[in-house]
Amino acid sequence: MSGTNVTLRLLDKADKEILRLPRPVKGAIYDFQHKFRTNPDSPGLRLKQLKGHDKLFSARVNDEYRALLLRLADDDWLIVSVKHRKDVYDHLSRITVNPVSGGIEYIDLQTVQERVLPGEAGRPEPGTVPERAASAPGPQQPDVAETPATLFSAWSDEQLTDLGVTGTLLPVVRALTTEDQLLGLVEYAPQLTGEVLLSLHDGKPYDEVLDQVTAPVAAAGPVDTTDFVTAASRPATVVTTTDDQLREALEGEDFGRWKVFLHPTQAKLVSRDHNGPARVGGGPGTGKTIVALHRVKHLVDRLPPGHNKPVLLTTFNKNLAADLRSRLLALGGEELLSRVDISHVDQLSLRTVREAEPGNRKRLIDDNQAVREWRALLDELGEDRWDAEFLQDEWAQVVLGQAIASRTEYFRARRAGRGRTVTRADRAAIWQLTEQFTQRLDRQGMQTWDQVAEWAAQLERDRARRIEGIARQKEDAGGLDNVHLQDGSGGWLRYRYRHIVVDEAQDLRPAHWKMLRAMVAPGRNDLFLVGDTYQRIYKNQVTLGSLGINIRGRSSRLSLSYRTTRQILLSALRVLGEEKYDDLDGSDETLAGYRSVLSGGVPGLHGLPDWEAERAAVAELIASRGDVPHEQIAIAVPTNRMVTETAATLHEHGIRPLEIGPDGPRGDGGVHIGTMFRFKGLEYQHMIIAGASDGLVPRSDIERRRRSDPVRYRRDLQRARSLLFVAATRARDSLDVFWHGKPSPFLDALLGAPDTA
Repeated sequence: MSGTNVTLRLLDKADKEILRLPRPVKGAIYDFQHKFRTNPDSPGLRLKQLKGHDKLFSARVNDEYRALLLRLADDDWLIVSVKHRKDVYDHLSRITVNPVSGGIEYIDLQTVQERVLPGEAGRPEPGTVPERAASAPGPQQPDVAETPATLFSAWSDEQLTDLGVTGTLLPVVRALTTEDQLLGLVEYAPQLTGEVLLSLHDGKPYDEVLDQVTAPVAAAGPVDTTDFVTAASRPATVVTTTDDQLREALEGEDFGRWKVFLHPTQAKLVSRDHNGPARVGGGPGTGKTIVALHRVKHLVDRLPPGHNKPVLLTTFNKNLAADLRSRLLALGGEELLSRVDISHVDQLSLRTVREAEPGNRKRLIDDNQAVREWRALLDELGEDRWDAEFLQDEWAQVVLGQAIASRTEYFRARRAGRGRTVTRADRAAIWQLTEQFTQRLDRQGMQTWDQVAEWAAQLERDRARRIEGIARQKEDAGGLDNVHLQDGSGGWLRYRYRHIVVDEAQDLRPAHWKMLRAMVAPGRNDLFLVGDTYQRIYKNQVTLGSLGINIRGRSSRLSLSYRTTRQILLSALRVLGEEKYDDLDGSDETLAGYRSVLSGGVPGLHGLPDWEAERAAVAELIASRGDVPHEQIAIAVPTNRMVTETAATLHEHGIRPLEIGPDGPRGDGGVHIGTMFRFKGLEYQHMIIAGASDGLVPRSDIERRRRSDPVRYRRDLQRARSLLFVAATRARDSLDVFWHGKPSPFLDALLGAPDTA
């Protein structure tokens, strides 16, 4: 058998097993797969068929370990497991095709039983179903001790297998009596089996599990459970195919793993064809960004040859845009990047404005600087009726947000959801102040990002109208181009992009959406948005339908978190409380069914008498982490001052701090520290939230609006919850929350007190 065209892939779940092996073995596996592709018949590999299975083979990785391989065809092989040599020959492993998903599944039943139900008396033998699982149990015998209730006794074997539970695992499923046992099984079970069992255990009705968990990954047609070749090509059989992908899986690089192992539900979202804009939602860690990146590659792969960049990938800040670029480079290399424009949305707005006004070099200021300018203006005028933050929001959200150009238009402007009622006299006063404010900015050579975004939106909408006008004239002329009209427009106008993909969609301004809508022709697969309004940390609330972006009927939701544990996830959800969040299109968002298959420790909650003691306790906790790389530890705090003070304390304890700025961490090799705003899109092995005290989370100045402006008060409170939720869900393995004095009211649900916020 020649190795020239040998294909060798790695089955999902096998990589998790391999990650638990000693590092030298992992290195040997990487060398093995390279040698196998070169020549499977090499004497050193000792390839041989296992007794009792016509397609299962073993091959030597090193002196102690063997690879179990499924032979799909003459030169097509799949690594399903790596075992110690004594285990390969002592126990026959099981490899099957799931009759529901049509994917290949590997189960080492004896290992599962030993790890999940260690030492349990009366453990069922492989291939049998315990008597207590029978559909019609006989009368109880008085001399038999009562056995604990099993978790899945309410469902028959047929129901479980119809949902996609692997038949081989039914004996173990029937013996489960505790959640810990269930979580242990999920670690070894195929993906679909784990998701189904967790959903049922979480209380989801059978029909809902069938619709939301099973149906999205079910095979399109009948499944031949003996046809491994076809099974290997189905989305449910998640595999690696290249040396680089295998190396990333073996090294356990987080993004490398996510990039390689797209869940079948995610894969369907990536390749789905939409007749217009579409949206993918989901909680933190569900892989929304990964779906966005794969969607970009999917769209680029279907472009005609060229050297332009007809696909835009955008998000709401510079730091995340840089991260998207590096991830897209890892996914598809320079060839993929050469067809994609990657830009954060404010940069895109500024580029559009400067293209139209090359001489415009006004200094840009952010929202905080704008509020300071409002305060200065109010002080100069001796005006004390209005709050600077209210005026900034009114100007940005209503005046600029609706492109209002006159006093009359402002009098007619919609203010739904703005909270504070303003009379006609109030509107007259506010309009006069906004005119004075814009004049002040102009005199000082300043402009806000809101102004840039709105001007860019107007420019792009004008451009789109000209393109539509040219198209109508061409249609009226029987398809002939009007050269004079084209010349008059300044060139052969086209939409800037063929496809636009937006990450963190919940944080874009209305003007951004108007600009993006105008940058791409309405049509198939024009706009693809991913985001989670539970993670909205800015004030930009929009209804996409009102801006010409209709996603009704084209929204999907991811519910499985790949990042954090069930224990951390539950705590983070409790922080959110009963707050309602919108879905970007006028309805309520939901995190119903949001869950994780990972398990770990309960988050640590630490109350200290004062801020100095709190910082010292944080430093001691970090020191106790031992050999954990410091860049895998992060501290989120409420204010910039607390960032500086925490960094100083770490220095005193011999720990190198690394502050996170607008462009990301400022260096390498230290504990990352930043305000909660800085952690959007990041993840860490160990996450610490410090300063979670009443008056800081949320800020005390929010409370003064409870009576004067209740709508604004609720929105500010909701954003503060979202900020804490985002910080908590950056954690992969552990979460510790610190406070001094009285804890944040958002922590009441975790501390056992009623949440009164």
